[in-house]
Amino acid sequence: MLNTIKHKSSHHRLKRQLLIVMLVIFAWSIAIGFILGLATSTHAANPSPSVGTVDVVPIQYQLGQELYLENCATCHIGIPPAVFPTQTWKNLLEDSQHYGAQLKPLVDPQRLLVWKYLSTFSRLHLQDDSTPYRLKESRYFQALHPGVKLPRPVQISSCVSCHPGVNDYNFRKLTAEWDQ
Repeated sequence: MLNTIKHKSSHHRLKRQLLIVMLVIFAWSIAIGFILGLATSTHAANPSPSVGTVDVVPIQYQLGQELYLENCATCHIGIPPAVFPTQTWKNLLEDSQHYGAQLKPLVDPQRLLVWKYLSTFSRLHLQDDSTPYRLKESRYFQALHPGVKLPRPVQISSCVSCHPGVNDYNFRKLTAEWDQ
């Protein structure tokens, strides 16, 4: 009988130890999950800025985008690369005559960074198409603005009248009339 009591007692102790180990593992898992959740959750600490450009620009192209805006958007609106085909951008970067103005051409490595950005986000040039140099000639621009009566010629004020965030390179923000 003494053996039976010892056996029950050791069995009861073993169950209790197993339960304690399971509770420690459970508590440890909860703590690690909570800590990992805090460590990987950057959304609350750093809310993502709204994307105003047409494309989300990966980090490896952001310097090219900044240089593009710094060199081009100081005289006129920075046009999203997809508005023109790659060939247009290539020609614009190579030619010092820019719409009647003599420009100092970009030099490497800035030119290469801007070219990587523009060529990555511009559209393909179709063989049948002529190379557009004006917004009104761009098929992509026309496709993005169906039913919009554009003034001739298209001017900066034309863009701002519908895209109030255009000076911040934000083409997604539209006036109430178009934001539907």
